[in-house]
Amino acid sequence: MSKVAVVYWSQTGNTKLMAEAVESGASGKGAETTLFEANDFSPSIAADFDAIAFGCPAMGAEELEDTEFEPMFAAVEGSLAGKKVALFGSYGWGDGQWMRDWEDRCKNNGITLCAESVTANEAPDDAATAACKALGEALA
Repeated sequence: MSKVAVVYWSQTGNTKLMAEAVESGASGKGAETTLFEANDFSPSIAADFDAIAFGCPAMGAEELEDTEFEPMFAAVEGSLAGKKVALFGSYGWGDGQWMRDWEDRCKNNGITLCAESVTANEAPDDAATAACKALGEALA
């Protein structure tokens, strides 16, 4: 059985809803899943999982949240090579540049994404929720 972590940061609850859909998709395919808020996740915890989904909304000038999520991701990204990794998050302005930058960062650091990243403008609609579930299934 695959062990899947879903790690997220959410200010308004939109990215949390997405995280719950990712977890639902993975558990629905038989994976053992654990949902973590960003400040509860670390490299030592990452070692226990086969696959990890990371979720963070766009903040500021289309960037990752910088007080909890960014430090956590910077700490774990060196240990993600060889794991199934996927990204998701919500935004309220812009065009999703933060996600493209995050995907590039992963690629430049040897992290292979196992599924297309999922973004939602504000609260996830039915299509975004379904895409999050499919992302979880891909991780399982």
